[in-house]
Amino acid sequence: MIQLNYSHLDADTQNQLLAQSKQDVKKWYGVELEFYALKNDLDYNSLLEEEAFRNLYSYSYSFNI
Repeated sequence: MIQLNYSHLDADTQNQLLAQSKQDVKKWYGVELEFYALKNDLDYNSLLEEEAFRNLYSYSYSFNI
């Protein structure tokens, strides 16, 4: 669960969440994504970023107001 302060959802916080999501996706699916990107002639970094955005929806958030 990720705990966030509701009044502190600026761009830096959003970038930090995206970076954390990228690390998780790379850890879980990095080899498969790289193979898929090479096989289908896709950019690995853009594919990783797309999957990181999708992964953000799987997190549980707790907001402090």
